[in-house]
Amino acid sequence: MGILAFREQETIDRKQSSGRFCLSRSLAALAAALALAAPCAADESGEWVNLAASGRYDLLEKTMEQIAAARKLDTAERHALCFAYSRVKRYSRLFDCLDTLEAGIRNGDTETLLFGLDDATPVVNIMRADALIELGQYREAQKEAAQAVAWLEKNDIPDMLFNALAAQSLSHALAGDLVRAGEIARKLAEQSLGFLSDHGSAKAFALARARMGLKDYAGVVEALRDDRAFAVKVFLDRLVSASFFTGVNNWAWVELPRAFMLNKALLEIGQKDEAREGFERLAAIAQVRENGDIYWLLENELGQLAEHDQHFDEALAHYRAALEIIEHQRASINTEASKIGFIGDKQAVYARIVDLARRMDRPELAFEFIERAKSRALVDLLASRGGKQVALAAPTATARAALQAFHQAQVDDALQLPVDMNRAGGRSLISDRASALREQAPALASLVTVGVMPLDELQRFIGEDEVLLEYFAFGKTLYGVAFSRQERLLLRLDNDTLERDIRAFRAEIENLAAYPSDLSQRLYRQLIAPFDSVLGERELLIVPHGPLHYLPFAALHDGKTSLLARHDLRFLPSVSTQKYLRAPRQSAIGSVLLFGNPDLGKSEYDLPSAEDEARLIADLVGNGQVLTRQDASETAFRREARAHSHIHIASHGEFNADNALDSRLLLAADQENDGILTVRELYETTLDAELVTLSACETGLSQTMSGDDLVGLTRGFMYAGSSNIVASLWQVDDEATSLLMQDFYRHLKVGASKKAALRKAQITLLRKYPEPVFWAAFYLTGNGV
Repeated sequence: MGILAFREQETIDRKQSSGRFCLSRSLAALAAALALAAPCAADESGEWVNLAASGRYDLLEKTMEQIAAARKLDTAERHALCFAYSRVKRYSRLFDCLDTLEAGIRNGDTETLLFGLDDATPVVNIMRADALIELGQYREAQKEAAQAVAWLEKNDIPDMLFNALAAQSLSHALAGDLVRAGEIARKLAEQSLGFLSDHGSAKAFALARARMGLKDYAGVVEALRDDRAFAVKVFLDRLVSASFFTGVNNWAWVELPRAFMLNKALLEIGQKDEAREGFERLAAIAQVRENGDIYWLLENELGQLAEHDQHFDEALAHYRAALEIIEHQRASINTEASKIGFIGDKQAVYARIVDLARRMDRPELAFEFIERAKSRALVDLLASRGGKQVALAAPTATARAALQAFHQAQVDDALQLPVDMNRAGGRSLISDRASALREQAPALASLVTVGVMPLDELQRFIGEDEVLLEYFAFGKTLYGVAFSRQERLLLRLDNDTLERDIRAFRAEIENLAAYPSDLSQRLYRQLIAPFDSVLGERELLIVPHGPLHYLPFAALHDGKTSLLARHDLRFLPSVSTQKYLRAPRQSAIGSVLLFGNPDLGKSEYDLPSAEDEARLIADLVGNGQVLTRQDASETAFRREARAHSHIHIASHGEFNADNALDSRLLLAADQENDGILTVRELYETTLDAELVTLSACETGLSQTMSGDDLVGLTRGFMYAGSSNIVASLWQVDDEATSLLMQDFYRHLKVGASKKAALRKAQITLLRKYPEPVFWAAFYLTGNGV
């Protein structure tokens, strides 16, 4: 629903003093998103005003762009073009259009043909706020909505004021400021209709949206039921019988969100049967699928109702239908849900299926959706942030073309075009484009589409003497799945104090507390012991999630010995990434490129022991190129790294828990590069490495312990072309690190696997330094070979 979505439900006729046109807003135009001017005289504005009034925003966009190509647009015409972009959600063009529109208004050209306004000033702020809410930029939306409210209060345009207040309340609610959101919602409720009862529908819906953002569900029902222009049962009866809307119209973008909102509110206040009936009748309408953001919410609600009734197969079908839409949606767009104050948690649908699989005793189903959840999270992570899309290195020109075609299909699918009520579906090309991209570049496709390795295919990536142990955390719930080639086990684990315990355990380690501690054993009992029947003494492939990315698994203790003493360990951000790792070479160790103690311009950043470490390793392997101080630059990395099978970087790292893509390695700067190698840039880089070792890097504990900074860094190097990455969870003592790294490369030189070499080096180090702070920080991500 747009901010101005219900002006068409009021009937006002107004004649412009110039006699050029009149406005008519009628209840008959239920499917249009806004009431717009209808021409009273034959002039060139007649065609596009009619297109706007009939809701044909796609044709309005085309018409106005044709006019713009021929000559400069005036404010009325520019408003129509921006309005078309806003209604079809072509945000790539909207904001520039609004900037130009605002400039024209400032220069004195204020007149517009739309909305019955003499002055187009408020529509700029309103359309911006509308789009910013949808893009999740709530702080910016607050400012735009506030400006619109201030202007409209002075100029007494009630229906637009109602919707501007709703947007202002919503932008605060969605940003977490419920107090301010509530104040604005009360201000909206207190607005008088006066004698203009035609404004009742606009106020009712605006108030319902504001209350939805506040989760005041009883208030939502009250507001919508006070709107006599909207009777949901009558609406559904007519729609299902095909007697209401026919032809091409916009009912999916106008009435469907409101109908969903009412039924959701009914469900939340305990009127389950009435809500179920409403949801089921909506779901029976084929064209509902055109509004994917409402459709997945609808299917999710039906899934929860079916699960509550113990109808597990039915619930699973609804959840699958919801995810089919979710996995095709653009990650950077919230679409319609945010407009009604309700943004569903898409990860929650995956969690519900995982828990359903546990209740149905189907561990293979749980594994599939845990992997899909992590795949979707990565797609979201790499989606455009603040309008900047992550550039992804594509292996061939054909792959680049396939990627561009896929992105365009996503943009086209997100457009809200009028719906043909006589035909369902057939609009989206995303599936075809995704298939073409997977065929051309599977690894590239894994970063922009949700794809999962089938369990049968996964089996060949698990060693004969290896067990997969994968975790999935959602809220206060933690699930674990253990798979060997013969056994499968799915469990729900205790998660009440997990994050707190991980923080406390790391603090113990860093403060050199006695080891093994009660916490080391408690975490073992919580995370490892439930799977002992499957694990035995075999090697472990661990796939952490959430706060578990910060946990030094090697130091977990069963009361007799550490996990490191019992198992070779390797890690992956998700199991499906295994598919894209290159096959290991035959030689024990190839050429090594070593960066030691880059000159970062500040003496406090100097790491002289790291420089010594790099030289000692180069002497040890006999085939190393050492770059130190100013030579250890980002430029050298970009120039030299691709030619080496092993890359060793002993430098500082800075990890950004708020935005994983801005986490970085610090190298020397020069005239070509700033020395800051970010995760974002790694996705634009091509390597041919069996191993990248990050020796002196560390990651601190973030407030949320989301784990994204670690996943971003390791996955970035994996996508760039490294089959294994060794990193550390904290900065380790210089001498201990140097000893461990020398021993690690010594084992690699004689042919040990990466994971075995690291474990042997850690065990040797703990004999000299038994405290985990010296050896437990290091972990290997990759195939381990």
